[in-house]
Amino acid sequence: MDEMLGLLRVRIPRGRNLAVRDVGRNSCDPYVVVTFAHQANFGFWLMQKLKTKVVKNNCNPDWNEELTLSIKDPSLPILLTVFDKDTLTADDKLGEVNIDLKPFVEAHRMGLKNLPDGCAVKRVQPTRENCLADESPITWNQGKILQDMVLKLQHVESGQVHVQLEWIDVPGCKGLAHGHAPDTM
Repeated sequence: MDEMLGLLRVRIPRGRNLAVRDVGRNSCDPYVVVTFAHQANFGFWLMQKLKTKVVKNNCNPDWNEELTLSIKDPSLPILLTVFDKDTLTADDKLGEVNIDLKPFVEAHRMGLKNLPDGCAVKRVQPTRENCLADESPITWNQGKILQDMVLKLQHVESGQVHVQLEWIDVPGCKGLAHGHAPDTM
């Protein structure tokens, strides 16, 4: 279980309509933290935590960042949390959402090859569980499977984060085709 299957590139281009936390400026200073935990040998949990830059004074930030996680168990969700950076006090949470990798993994395991760019492989519909704001297409583009999603932040009055997932095979790793099968497949 502790062998890396490959890498997951998480692109975070932008956030929209984030909650105001700096009332005097009617704005916020948002950044995103992406957290992925997996169980290692002997029952210990290992955590990867990556974050974007802070965009000052903007409730509609453009981060345009790529974060890369090493994946050992694709059945586990990724936690995406948005914070408001504060100088004198603890950072305020602007919401969070779990990203379910299972539909993305299922599409990748179809073993598709040589499709036209932009071809939709699968479409994931919004549900209460997946926090999607809109339909999330999983598409073939330049030999890769990508999933674009707009996620509604939870535990906050407003806010959405745009995210794109891309799998990266790593030489010497098993990859998704032979990796740990998600429980619901």
